[in-house]
Amino acid sequence: MSHAEDNEGTRRDFLYVATAATGAVATGAAVWPLVDQMNPSADVLAVSSIEVPVGDVEVGTQLTVKWRGKPVFIRRRTKKEIEEGRAVKLSDLVDPNAENENHPGAKATDQNRTLDKEGEWLVMIGICTHLGCVPLGNNAGDYDGWFCPCHGSHYDTAGRIRKGPAPRNLEIPVNKFVDATTIKLG
Repeated sequence: MSHAEDNEGTRRDFLYVATAATGAVATGAAVWPLVDQMNPSADVLAVSSIEVPVGDVEVGTQLTVKWRGKPVFIRRRTKKEIEEGRAVKLSDLVDPNAENENHPGAKATDQNRTLDKEGEWLVMIGICTHLGCVPLGNNAGDYDGWFCPCHGSHYDTAGRIRKGPAPRNLEIPVNKFVDATTIKLG
């Protein structure tokens, strides 16, 4: 093999690599606008988090707000509801996972589902995990929590599925206290 043939192979390899690199850059430049247009619009980002005033929510009542197109239940629980929720054994639960975005992978203890350490505030997405209905609250169902009359799912005072076809506990969105009377969702 001559020196000229070695150079020819090298030039050919270079042309292949250069053509492939140019094609990859051109493809990326053409595809990027298509991918970028799938990002949330400004109006969607504006409602990705909301602050909810809860100073007027009395013990034993619930406030329902709409967030990201879903109902969110904000309940200020009574001492009895807290005691009932904390008395439940994990082995009695259908879903042992907290389903809490604030504590990923946590067990479904009452403490892992509430917003505050005392357990007075419970914030949940109000959509039944069976077929997406909105459960009734205010101590409904067999466990004094929420009841979905569409197919008979019963949730306890911590929003955990206890009976019926729903496979999972009501979901807990990312939430926190901004101050003593305001909860931020998202």
